[in-house]
Amino acid sequence: MPTAREEVLARVREALRDIPAEERPDDVPVARDDRTGGGATPEERVVRFAERVADYRARVQRVSRAELPTAVEHALEARGAYRVVVPPDLPAEWRPADAELLVDGELANDVLDAADGVLTGCALGIAETGTIVLDAGARQGRRAITLLPDYHLCVVEAEQIVETVPEAIAALDLAAREHRPITFVSGPSATSDIELSRVEGVHGPRTLEVLVVG
Repeated sequence: MPTAREEVLARVREALRDIPAEERPDDVPVARDDRTGGGATPEERVVRFAERVADYRARVQRVSRAELPTAVEHALEARGAYRVVVPPDLPAEWRPADAELLVDGELANDVLDAADGVLTGCALGIAETGTIVLDAGARQGRRAITLLPDYHLCVVEAEQIVETVPEAIAALDLAAREHRPITFVSGPSATSDIELSRVEGVHGPRTLEVLVVG
Protein backbone atom coordinates (compact mmCIF):
# COMPACT_ATOMS: atom_id res chain seq x y z
CA MET A 1 0.00 0.00 0.00
CA PRO A 2 1.70 3.26 -1.13
CA THR A 3 1.90 6.15 1.29
CA ALA A 4 0.16 9.43 0.52
CA ARG A 5 3.54 10.97 -0.35
CA GLU A 6 4.37 8.19 -2.76
CA GLU A 7 0.96 8.48 -4.40
CA VAL A 8 1.32 12.24 -4.90
CA LEU A 9 4.81 11.87 -6.38
CA ALA A 10 3.60 9.11 -8.68
CA ARG A 11 0.86 11.39 -10.00
CA VAL A 12 3.37 14.18 -10.58
CA ARG A 13 5.66 11.83 -12.53
CA GLU A 14 2.72 10.64 -14.62
CA ALA A 15 1.69 14.23 -15.40
CA LEU A 16 5.25 15.03 -16.52
CA ARG A 17 5.74 11.82 -18.49
CA ASP A 18 5.40 13.40 -21.96
CA ILE A 19 7.87 16.26 -21.25
CA PRO A 20 11.34 15.68 -22.77
CA ALA A 21 14.01 15.25 -20.10
CA GLU A 22 16.19 17.94 -21.64
CA GLU A 23 13.44 20.58 -21.64
CA ARG A 24 13.80 23.50 -19.21
CA PRO A 25 11.11 25.93 -18.00
CA ASP A 26 12.60 28.85 -19.96
CA ASP A 27 12.32 26.86 -23.20
CA VAL A 28 8.54 27.30 -23.29
CA PRO A 29 7.29 30.89 -23.65
CA VAL A 30 4.43 31.88 -21.36
CA ALA A 31 1.86 34.36 -22.61
CA ARG A 32 1.75 37.49 -20.47
CA ASP A 33 -1.40 38.95 -21.98
CA ASP A 34 -3.59 38.96 -18.87
CA ARG A 35 -6.30 41.58 -18.87
CA THR A 36 -4.96 44.62 -17.04
CA GLY A 37 -7.86 47.03 -17.35
CA GLY A 38 -11.33 47.28 -18.73
CA GLY A 39 -13.37 49.97 -20.34
CA ALA A 40 -15.18 51.24 -17.27
CA THR A 41 -15.55 54.98 -16.88
CA PRO A 42 -14.38 56.67 -13.65
CA GLU A 43 -18.00 56.84 -12.44
CA GLU A 44 -18.56 53.16 -13.22
CA ARG A 45 -15.42 52.26 -11.26
CA VAL A 46 -16.62 54.20 -8.23
CA VAL A 47 -20.11 52.66 -8.37
CA ARG A 48 -18.73 49.13 -8.70
CA PHE A 49 -16.22 49.69 -5.90
CA ALA A 50 -18.94 50.94 -3.54
CA GLU A 51 -21.18 47.98 -4.38
CA ARG A 52 -18.41 45.43 -3.82
CA VAL A 53 -17.30 47.05 -0.55
CA ALA A 54 -20.90 46.85 0.71
CA ASP A 55 -21.04 43.17 -0.30
CA TYR A 56 -18.34 42.50 2.31
CA ARG A 57 -20.57 43.86 5.08
CA ALA A 58 -18.56 47.06 5.28
CA ARG A 59 -20.30 50.40 5.50
CA VAL A 60 -19.73 52.66 2.51
CA GLN A 61 -20.85 56.20 1.75
CA ARG A 62 -20.15 58.51 -1.17
CA VAL A 63 -19.50 62.15 -0.27
CA SER A 64 -18.24 65.26 -1.98
CA ARG A 65 -14.95 66.83 -0.95
CA ALA A 66 -16.85 69.63 0.77
CA GLU A 67 -18.97 67.12 2.68
CA LEU A 68 -16.02 65.00 3.85
CA PRO A 69 -15.23 66.77 7.18
CA THR A 70 -18.86 66.53 8.29
CA ALA A 71 -19.12 62.92 7.08
CA VAL A 72 -16.05 61.97 9.13
CA GLU A 73 -17.50 63.61 12.25
CA HIS A 74 -20.89 61.94 11.80
CA ALA A 75 -19.35 58.50 11.17
CA LEU A 76 -17.24 58.68 14.32
CA GLU A 77 -20.11 60.03 16.39
CA ALA A 78 -22.46 57.28 15.21
CA ARG A 79 -19.86 54.70 16.15
CA GLY A 80 -19.19 56.33 19.53
CA ALA A 81 -15.54 56.71 18.58
CA TYR A 82 -14.08 59.62 20.55
CA ARG A 83 -10.45 58.50 20.97
CA VAL A 84 -9.21 57.99 17.43
CA VAL A 85 -5.77 57.03 16.15
CA VAL A 86 -4.56 58.99 13.11
CA PRO A 87 -1.33 58.97 11.09
CA PRO A 88 0.88 62.04 11.53
CA ASP A 89 0.29 63.28 7.96
CA LEU A 90 -3.51 63.05 7.98
CA PRO A 91 -4.84 66.19 6.21
CA ALA A 92 -6.13 68.89 8.54
CA GLU A 93 -9.55 68.93 6.86
CA TRP A 94 -10.00 65.23 7.67
CA ARG A 95 -9.38 65.74 11.40
CA PRO A 96 -12.61 65.91 13.41
CA ALA A 97 -12.74 68.71 15.94
CA ASP A 98 -14.79 66.83 18.52
CA ALA A 99 -12.60 63.72 18.80
CA GLU A 100 -9.46 63.14 20.84
CA LEU A 101 -6.86 62.39 18.18
CA LEU A 102 -4.06 60.01 19.09
CA VAL A 103 -1.41 60.98 16.55
CA ASP A 104 0.77 57.95 15.95
CA GLY A 105 4.45 58.20 16.67
CA GLU A 106 5.09 54.59 17.62
CA LEU A 107 2.13 54.47 20.00
CA ALA A 108 2.26 51.39 22.23
CA ASN A 109 0.13 48.43 21.20
CA ASP A 110 -2.03 48.67 24.33
CA VAL A 111 -2.84 52.29 23.44
CA LEU A 112 -3.83 51.28 19.92
CA ASP A 113 -5.92 48.41 21.22
CA ALA A 114 -7.76 50.67 23.69
CA ALA A 115 -8.57 53.33 21.09
CA ASP A 116 -12.12 53.62 19.78
CA GLY A 117 -10.97 53.49 16.18
CA VAL A 118 -8.53 54.62 13.52
CA LEU A 119 -8.94 57.11 10.67
CA THR A 120 -6.70 56.81 7.58
CA GLY A 121 -6.49 57.21 3.86
CA CYS A 122 -5.35 54.44 1.53
CA ALA A 123 -3.10 53.75 -1.44
CA LEU A 124 -5.71 52.35 -3.83
CA GLY A 125 -9.19 50.94 -4.19
CA ILE A 126 -9.97 48.08 -6.59
CA ALA A 127 -13.41 48.25 -8.19
CA GLU A 128 -13.48 44.65 -9.40
CA THR A 129 -13.05 43.21 -5.90
CA GLY A 130 -14.08 46.00 -3.54
CA THR A 131 -10.61 45.90 -2.03
CA ILE A 132 -8.76 48.68 -0.23
CA VAL A 133 -4.97 48.61 -0.51
CA LEU A 134 -2.69 49.98 2.20
CA ASP A 135 1.04 50.41 1.51
CA ALA A 136 2.22 52.44 4.54
CA GLY A 137 2.35 55.51 2.31
CA ALA A 138 0.82 58.97 2.63
CA ARG A 139 -2.12 59.38 5.04
CA GLN A 140 -1.96 55.72 6.12
CA GLY A 141 0.63 55.41 8.86
CA ARG A 142 2.08 52.18 10.20
CA ARG A 143 0.34 48.90 9.47
CA ALA A 144 -0.15 48.37 13.22
CA ILE A 145 -2.56 51.27 13.56
CA THR A 146 -5.05 49.61 11.18
CA LEU A 147 -4.70 46.20 12.82
CA LEU A 148 -5.33 46.77 16.52
CA PRO A 149 -8.26 49.23 16.82
CA ASP A 150 -11.64 47.52 16.40
CA TYR A 151 -13.01 50.15 14.00
CA HIS A 152 -11.37 51.51 10.84
CA LEU A 153 -12.74 54.56 9.04
CA CYS A 154 -10.99 54.79 5.67
CA VAL A 155 -11.16 57.63 3.17
CA VAL A 156 -10.85 56.56 -0.48
CA GLU A 157 -10.64 59.24 -3.14
CA ALA A 158 -12.38 58.49 -6.44
CA GLU A 159 -9.19 58.96 -8.46
CA GLN A 160 -7.49 56.27 -6.36
CA ILE A 161 -9.90 53.59 -7.60
CA VAL A 162 -8.59 51.35 -10.37
CA GLU A 163 -10.66 48.74 -12.15
CA THR A 164 -8.69 45.51 -11.83
CA VAL A 165 -6.21 43.73 -9.57
CA PRO A 166 -3.43 43.76 -12.24
CA GLU A 167 -3.77 47.54 -12.46
CA ALA A 168 -3.35 47.76 -8.69
CA ILE A 169 -0.30 45.50 -8.72
CA ALA A 170 1.34 47.68 -11.38
CA ALA A 171 0.58 50.83 -9.40
CA LEU A 172 2.18 49.33 -6.29
CA ASP A 173 5.55 48.79 -7.95
CA LEU A 174 7.29 51.61 -6.09
CA ALA A 175 5.98 50.45 -2.69
CA ALA A 176 7.18 46.93 -3.44
CA ARG A 177 10.64 48.12 -4.49
CA GLU A 178 10.87 50.16 -1.29
CA HIS A 179 9.92 47.04 0.70
CA ARG A 180 6.93 48.72 2.30
CA PRO A 181 4.23 46.46 3.78
CA ILE A 182 1.35 46.06 1.33
CA THR A 183 -2.03 44.92 2.64
CA PHE A 184 -5.19 44.12 0.69
CA VAL A 185 -8.33 44.71 2.77
CA SER A 186 -11.60 43.24 1.55
CA GLY A 187 -14.16 44.05 4.19
CA PRO A 188 -13.88 43.72 7.98
CA SER A 189 -11.43 41.18 9.35
CA ALA A 190 -12.99 37.71 9.40
CA THR A 191 -11.98 34.08 9.42
CA SER A 192 -13.67 30.67 9.60
CA ASP A 193 -12.68 27.55 11.48
CA ILE A 194 -12.88 24.01 10.14
CA GLU A 195 -16.62 23.96 10.84
CA LEU A 196 -17.05 27.21 8.88
CA SER A 197 -17.99 29.21 11.98
CA ARG A 198 -17.32 32.83 11.06
CA VAL A 199 -15.32 34.87 13.57
CA GLU A 200 -14.72 38.58 13.03
CA GLY A 201 -11.95 40.77 14.37
CA VAL A 202 -9.21 38.14 14.63
CA HIS A 203 -6.76 39.72 12.21
CA GLY A 204 -7.91 43.33 12.26
CA PRO A 205 -10.93 45.60 12.80
CA ARG A 206 -14.34 44.01 13.11
CA THR A 207 -15.93 47.10 11.59
CA LEU A 208 -14.79 48.79 8.39
CA GLU A 209 -16.38 52.01 7.19
CA VAL A 210 -15.43 53.64 3.91
CA LEU A 211 -16.00 57.20 2.72
CA VAL A 212 -15.59 57.50 -1.05
CA VAL A 213 -14.76 61.09 -1.93
CA GLY A 214 -15.67 62.57 -5.31
